[in-house]
Amino acid sequence: MDNIKLLKHLIIIIAELLVICVLMLGITKFKNRTPKEDKKAKSSSSKEKDEEKDGVDKLIVDDGTVTDAASETDASSDSIFSYPEIEFNPHCVDSTKPTNYFAQTDVIVDDNIIDKSSYKPADTISFDVGEKYTKNVDGVITFRGNNFRDNPTYGFAEIKEGSMEAKWNIPTGGVTVGDHSWSGSGWTGQPLIRRWSKEVRQHMNMYDWAKEKDDLVEVIYACMDGYIYFIDLYTGEKTRDDLFLGLTFKGSGALDPRGYPIMYVGSGYDANDKKSRAFIINLLDCSVMHEFGCVDPFSLRGALSFFDSSALVDEETDTLIYPGENGLLYIIKLNTKYDEKAGTLSIDPKTTRWRYSGLRSSNASYWLGMEDSCDIYKGYFFACDNGGNLWCLDLNTMQLVWAQDVLDDSNGSPVLSIEDGHLYLYVSTSFHLGWRSSTTATIPIWKIDAETGEIVWQVDYECNSIEGVSGGVQDTICIGRGALDDYIYVNVAMTHGTGGGDFVCIKKKDGTKQFEKQTAYSWSSPVCVYNSDGSGRVIFATADGNLYSVNGETGDEYSHISISDGTIEASPAVYKNMLVIGTRASKIFGIELQ
Repeated sequence: MDNIKLLKHLIIIIAELLVICVLMLGITKFKNRTPKEDKKAKSSSSKEKDEEKDGVDKLIVDDGTVTDAASETDASSDSIFSYPEIEFNPHCVDSTKPTNYFAQTDVIVDDNIIDKSSYKPADTISFDVGEKYTKNVDGVITFRGNNFRDNPTYGFAEIKEGSMEAKWNIPTGGVTVGDHSWSGSGWTGQPLIRRWSKEVRQHMNMYDWAKEKDDLVEVIYACMDGYIYFIDLYTGEKTRDDLFLGLTFKGSGALDPRGYPIMYVGSGYDANDKKSRAFIINLLDCSVMHEFGCVDPFSLRGALSFFDSSALVDEETDTLIYPGENGLLYIIKLNTKYDEKAGTLSIDPKTTRWRYSGLRSSNASYWLGMEDSCDIYKGYFFACDNGGNLWCLDLNTMQLVWAQDVLDDSNGSPVLSIEDGHLYLYVSTSFHLGWRSSTTATIPIWKIDAETGEIVWQVDYECNSIEGVSGGVQDTICIGRGALDDYIYVNVAMTHGTGGGDFVCIKKKDGTKQFEKQTAYSWSSPVCVYNSDGSGRVIFATADGNLYSVNGETGDEYSHISISDGTIEASPAVYKNMLVIGTRASKIFGIELQ
């Protein structure tokens, strides 16, 4: 009897040990799960929630099957565009103290300059990594795609042949203001691309056929003739009447990342009959809901009221962040009310401004003002200005964190990149003739530690310039991902006289050049396009009207096409295998990547 009891007891002990072993194996497997597996598990557990995203409808994909637009976005970001969340604690060191470069800053609330130390935002502003900016939308909705400014594409191109074919083009126009002529699409001139749900389209002022077309993807393009154009991505047919606002749009507009039918766009020059300003547009009926920035009394640049930047919106706090060339940063609480079913939309904007002056700023040179488009991560804002300053600003305290000298009039936008768990920033500058030199000047391409503002490495080019047409880097650096993850790409203008330039590939790790390709000069920003296996190629435009597709590791050319007798200054946006770009010769092209 005792032996039987002992045997039972042993069996129980063995069973308990087996349960413990199974549990330990499960825990070990969970702990050792790769980030990709972890993300897949989280994605699976939140599938039902993702399917309920606002403004997302069913999507007909290339093979004819019907899927969900949100899952298409997630598949894209999980594979090559995803960054991990990181700890980020920015601070200055001696060489990047803001007082080295800035004379003063002010915060203006309710049209009153307040004590900066007393500033408290209504809500805490915080942005995630770049690919999460577009989690609620299907398309390209701001300059270079998101708050990292690192991806002006949506989906995969699935390129097979490597050729490019212009499928359609539509004419635009031009205007003359005083002795300035503005035609077609200028710098930065990136189009916006958006697939609206059918429910949202029913309330828009689209043509009836566009409201009903199942696979409609709309191109929205603000151009220098004062019009905003609305175009079917695949056919080039107008989807609604052009919107005339009568001001020159050089920069790129932005759409709301929450899926709301709102466009934010600013003009880059005055008209003969009115001054420049920024607009908030209701895309249900194309009415202007709000204007701001026109001869702002708080600007330290007088009556100048230009806006070339492309805005960002913090969806959690309903806040618009919009830099101006007038030297003001606008933080606008929108107080948005949108009813998708009823088709009603309103805002009640409340504006806070931040302004600054640099130690070397003057009316003659090193001007105040931001023409680039800002980056934001967590609550930290990064931008360059006309006065050769790069800085990090805490949006929740309105206090400068660090600053760096970028030498000259800087128009290309900084780009954020997370590498080995650390945040970096890639940026360059232009050569404004007469400021540093009247002959040639050095143009560095920098990798910056985004936490401290310190220079990690720099690559120098000697550039020429022309009065009003700057050499150096006017484009925004393109960050490689997937198979191109080791590289950045940039056009450097006027390295070979005033007509030539270099398309350059540089290794992220140490700044060594991977390849260099001599072309006509370019202000247009390159774009990397990818297949679903992570392979990619780089496409860029040049001032002689050509569009090139090249191998991102060797620079070898796959193909090129000539689309214009005039200059291309604008930057492209890409939706799957369709690229859209405008030219100074007053045409917008839809180009299929084959």
